[in-house]
Amino acid sequence: MEKDTAIEVKNLTKIYKLYDKPIDRLKDSLGLVRGDRYKEHLALNNVNLTVKKGETVGIIGTNGSGKSTILKIITGVLSPSSGEVNVDGHISALLELGAGFNMEYNGIDNIYLNGMMIGFSEDEITKRLDSILEFADIGDYVYQPVKTYSSGMFVRLAFAVAINIDPEILIVDEALSVGDVFFQAKCYHKFEEFKKQGKTILFVSHDLSSISKYCDRAVLLNQGVLLGEGTPKKMIDIYKQVLVGQYPLPSAGDTENLLDDEQIREAAAKASDKADKKVDATNPDTLEYGDGAASIEEYYVTDDRGVRTNSIIKGSEFTVHMKVRFKQPVAAPIFAFTFKNIMGIEITGTNSMVEKAFLEPVDAGDVKDISFTQKMTLQGGEYLISFGVTGFEQNDFTVYHRLYDALNITVVSDKNTVGYYDMESTCKVEDAKA
Repeated sequence: MEKDTAIEVKNLTKIYKLYDKPIDRLKDSLGLVRGDRYKEHLALNNVNLTVKKGETVGIIGTNGSGKSTILKIITGVLSPSSGEVNVDGHISALLELGAGFNMEYNGIDNIYLNGMMIGFSEDEITKRLDSILEFADIGDYVYQPVKTYSSGMFVRLAFAVAINIDPEILIVDEALSVGDVFFQAKCYHKFEEFKKQGKTILFVSHDLSSISKYCDRAVLLNQGVLLGEGTPKKMIDIYKQVLVGQYPLPSAGDTENLLDDEQIREAAAKASDKADKKVDATNPDTLEYGDGAASIEEYYVTDDRGVRTNSIIKGSEFTVHMKVRFKQPVAAPIFAFTFKNIMGIEITGTNSMVEKAFLEPVDAGDVKDISFTQKMTLQGGEYLISFGVTGFEQNDFTVYHRLYDALNITVVSDKNTVGYYDMESTCKVEDAKA
């Protein structure tokens, strides 16, 4: 392993045995049965990965892609089925909420317990105790049994221990998703400090904005296969194709994993006819109502390549689509969509009447495809889109069909300003004139 390498993974494979019954596992471990009573699940398939010292690397992928498994093998929690892992540096890991903590002990006892498990002496932990408590900021609860903690308090304490023992390599698996926004900001500020100190950070997250903002490089796993690695923006772009089944998946060991832009467009065009009309981001609890004169049969979002997605890069162009079938004549239908944040506040939206795009009558049986194209200037985060077809019947406002909070959209951003949207300001600083 080279001197500037912190983590080296070579031909790593992990196979799990899946049993139908717990008794089958026991009998197999004791050698009491003939033949296989299990199915093999390939969690990691011939994965190779190198992380340089001082890098912040994010691992992304769908559920079940092997993200947590590779972290557990790197930290020694799991053993690989084949392959090898080499690590140069002292590791501190926060893998699962509660890992290494005794629920009956209080916070102080768990700090010492966890610190000693990592390899520190009691005196070394005592020297770091004040900084740990200050970072966790859970007050007198630290003297209460951990089983009484909320999930947020628990992760604050666990993370405070992990990052205040001066590790050379910090490994985190989705733990930050539990803390509140202020705690997350504190953690990422610590990430920045670590980077300046030349420490190595490897973390798994479904928060694509965090991957984009804080990582030097991103790694994309899918179904146990390393699909590719590169800049966060490039990997997130590929990940969006994977999410909607519009990216040809390579076989294990394929060195030419990533497609170029033209190949992605071709793959998207072939797959678009098969894409589910509501993608994967449909809200199962969508509020739906209307008088039945029209029906919204299809709704989805496409990115600047024309590919269906539920993730949009901030600053890029995207299009909101609706397909509406009319069951009755309507004098002047109005097609609309709105964006809400996760708190239910309407952020923005428009309709065909405001845009002066369509002011014509329709007949029963007519089908219309509607598209709204615009630039994404909302801050990074999660949003819900509502769709509607309305109009006026003898001056009375009428709802023909409305779908509230129907589709989830993630805005991926590496620069969030204050408020709901970015004014795209330009800033200039010059020497004052005498």
